[in-house]
Amino acid sequence: MATQDRRASRGRTRGRRLLAELLAEVETARVSRGLSHATLGRAIGLSGSQVGRFLRAETDEISLPRLSALLAVVGLDFSARAYPGGPAIRDRAQLALLERFRVRLHPSLRWRTEAPVVGVPTSTTVDQRAWDAAVDSAGWALRVEAETRLHDVQALQRRIALKQRDSGAGVIAVLLVSDTRANSAAIHLANAAVMSQFPVSGRLAMQRLSRGETPGGNALVVL
Repeated sequence: MATQDRRASRGRTRGRRLLAELLAEVETARVSRGLSHATLGRAIGLSGSQVGRFLRAETDEISLPRLSALLAVVGLDFSARAYPGGPAIRDRAQLALLERFRVRLHPSLRWRTEAPVVGVPTSTTVDQRAWDAAVDSAGWALRVEAETRLHDVQALQRRIALKQRDSGAGVIAVLLVSDTRANSAAIHLANAAVMSQFPVSGRLAMQRLSRGETPGGNALVVL
């Protein structure tokens, strides 16, 4: 729970900072164009005093559509997107899936969860992405992406490929999937692409890992 609380707190802090930065841009544009709070308020259906409270950061209770409207009336376009950051919180099903995988490993293998993606050469910012788990041994490293419900298999494959690329040469990727009818159907539909990216069979990979050996390549493991 403490980890989840820290993630939520970090998200709220980032949200408040971004909101303050955007409202500061609105205020700068408002002043440069000689617009009053009342003028802005009439344009977006608020009172001048409400607009003033927003722009003075006296409240952060503003919706994205209203924020976008405020930006628009001072001549600014609003754009936002989400991108991979730190690891998401896990539900019980995902924790259970990772544990089913862990107990099958040879005791000599080093296991850890939330292993960061490192070694990104094209960015000066900190890469917050993480694998769900890592298995390490002398001479090889394996990273695990655990999925309890498969939705967009192609998007998942792209995400894993990028993480693997940015984790450094020689890192092996395992896509760990819960054994459900829906997941089996999703894998079957994407069979050729999945087999190309994960050429080692899950059964063989687990046999090798149970002996403390490298799987020998990327693998799709269904447990």
